[in-house]
Amino acid sequence: MSGASEREANAGSSPTLASSQSVEPAWARRDAEMDRFLDELIAKMTLQEKVGQLTLLTSDWESTGPTMREGYKQDIAAGRVGAIFNAYTAEYTRDLQAMAVEGTRLGIPLLFGYDVIHGHRTIFPISLGEAASWDLDAIEESARISAIEASAEGIHWTFSPMVDVSRDARWGRGSEGAGEDVFLGSLIAKARVRGYQGDDLGAIDTVLATAKHFAAYGAAQAGRDYHTVDISERTLRDTYLPPFKAAVDEGVATFMTAFNEYDGVPASGSRFLLTDVLRDEWGFDGFVVTDYTSINEMVPHGYARNLAQAGEQALHAGVDMDMQGAVFMENMVNSVEQGRVSQAGIDRAVRRVLEMKYRLGLFEDPYRYADAERQQATLYKPEFLDAARDVARKSMVLLKNEGGTLPLAADANRIAVIGPLGDSKPDMIGSWAAAGDRQTRPVTVLEGLRARAGDGVRVDYAKGASYEFADEGKTDGFAEALALAEESDVIVAAMGEKWDMTGEAASRTSLDLPGNQQALLERLVATGKPVVLVMMSGRPNSITWADEHVDAILHAWYPGTQGGHAVADVLFGDYNPSGKLPVTFPRNVGQVPIHYDMKNTGRPIELGAPGAKYVSRYLNTPNDPLYRFGYGLSYTSFGYSPATLSAASMGPGGSITARATVTNTGDRAGEEVVQLYVRDLVGSVTRPVQELKGFEKVMLQPGEARTVSFTLRPEDLAFTRADMTHGWEPGEFQLWIAPSSGAAASTPVTFSITE
Repeated sequence: MSGASEREANAGSSPTLASSQSVEPAWARRDAEMDRFLDELIAKMTLQEKVGQLTLLTSDWESTGPTMREGYKQDIAAGRVGAIFNAYTAEYTRDLQAMAVEGTRLGIPLLFGYDVIHGHRTIFPISLGEAASWDLDAIEESARISAIEASAEGIHWTFSPMVDVSRDARWGRGSEGAGEDVFLGSLIAKARVRGYQGDDLGAIDTVLATAKHFAAYGAAQAGRDYHTVDISERTLRDTYLPPFKAAVDEGVATFMTAFNEYDGVPASGSRFLLTDVLRDEWGFDGFVVTDYTSINEMVPHGYARNLAQAGEQALHAGVDMDMQGAVFMENMVNSVEQGRVSQAGIDRAVRRVLEMKYRLGLFEDPYRYADAERQQATLYKPEFLDAARDVARKSMVLLKNEGGTLPLAADANRIAVIGPLGDSKPDMIGSWAAAGDRQTRPVTVLEGLRARAGDGVRVDYAKGASYEFADEGKTDGFAEALALAEESDVIVAAMGEKWDMTGEAASRTSLDLPGNQQALLERLVATGKPVVLVMMSGRPNSITWADEHVDAILHAWYPGTQGGHAVADVLFGDYNPSGKLPVTFPRNVGQVPIHYDMKNTGRPIELGAPGAKYVSRYLNTPNDPLYRFGYGLSYTSFGYSPATLSAASMGPGGSITARATVTNTGDRAGEEVVQLYVRDLVGSVTRPVQELKGFEKVMLQPGEARTVSFTLRPEDLAFTRADMTHGWEPGEFQLWIAPSSGAAASTPVTFSITE
């Protein structure tokens, strides 16, 4: 299914976001017994113990195993810490839990958190890669398996999903999100929350989810991590907040603040974000944790005079827990005693944290997640590895396939794998790979191709090039790679970015292939042999030269533990690629930021004659991107009938159903992501040239046709109007049902919304 999961679907129609709102989560329903328990516990707590529950500190993981920084164990024993992150394994978390439960006055259990982003031990494709599958059930399953493995190692809480909308490929953390689109990102946020939390927080195979980073972190200026964000409230509400609201609707248990400022105020000190919007408008009932030392960072931001004031500002804004900065630990008791923070404010935050511990069942059994036998039986289950392989191949996007280069020909008796990512285990699983084994578990591209190649097929490898920035201009290794290429029938060039070139603190001012990879790629193409470029990276790269000269391009992101097998599945044709881009690929970095749903200008390029100067354009590059949002090829082909509408207009409370028939016109079975786009022609404020409003992923046999339906309601077309209220407006609209946002430029159908 697609616009939402099957259990949310309206009969006969792929639902839109507005039609898939969730009911109040079970965990948020009031519990009289819990309230009595927490009332009594909080009444017994000293102010120091309360502040301890608002403090989150890290454990570390050295080559010899888990460690604690000097003094942290004493802090736990003294009740000065309520939560620990970066601690896992059943044995280690049990030892730490015993310190809190058996060694402190009140025996309040610790909460253990960890960055389980795209898998725990079994690593799935990076989050952006998963988004390219447009398969909500597969994404939910990935999060479900991640929760099962993480909880088996004593983890209660994951700092995921990251739901930041990202439209600047220079920003490395785009790899952790779902891309540039509000609609797709919102549905993926809901799927991940469902996967992590399940239906019952009290089940021992679920973990608390965290919607992060609140808010607008993906809009960092110049794509530079931790940088200032300066956007209008309208842009905030229409583009950056909806995935967070979707997470709240799905029952997410916790929120994490962002490093950036919004409207001149650091997010960890923003009462507008954390109280006015999150609590008062949306009714969020979980707790809010800061990102790593972000309270401390309000001082260099220039918003707080000192750490004491920063802590007070954060608590007043709506922060409940301080991650790693120890600002609350060191200053909050004094702030309360001097009357700058109220006891009621402390109690409110403490209750939110303790409530989650209660709902997880930790007061009933603090060690329920610390089961060594369960841990041993759970990690790397064969079915988990199978799921990781399946999600990986679903995530891959075929960007080019000139002359049917792929699948690899049956008569290709010698295959050359060339490039720094061809046989590199650490690179396969990308950044934020949690407890994943980076050195031995990942299956490389070379290993995957060798395992799949038939008898008599030789698969050889030469690294050839380097992705290190310092190696640009060098030619070490070229001779070996070119000699191998000349002896082979087809070249698989495995190139892209080193695993740590995306993720946190990994911004770039160039989107080109790093190192000397581009130079080698050009030499490989010059051999005249068929070249298949397998790209691995966590962002859109500017690969215009490759698009013009390479025979086939498959974007594999960082595909995870089973990535090499998944690449082989696609290259050999055992799986027909079905991924579609969740981000726009620019021709070069000068087009950034670029996204499919930009607004028109008063001088759009289409209004000018060819070569017109005074229109919105570049002198040296087309306006169009290299690859559009929603784009992706298949080994088969699909035909679309013109879209039809059930009615020409709808009024308040009404709806319109749009339909198109999609036919597999090729000779292979394949999946197609059918996409619905809408344009609001005139509004009280200017509107985007198109917006995704629905999609469905369908499997079709050769010659099979299926009619896909989408039902739209006025509220699906709501936005922040001129008066800053949220809602729809009457007017004229255009609609497309198409295979990508680029194909939506074809002839639309029109409809209207009446008063």
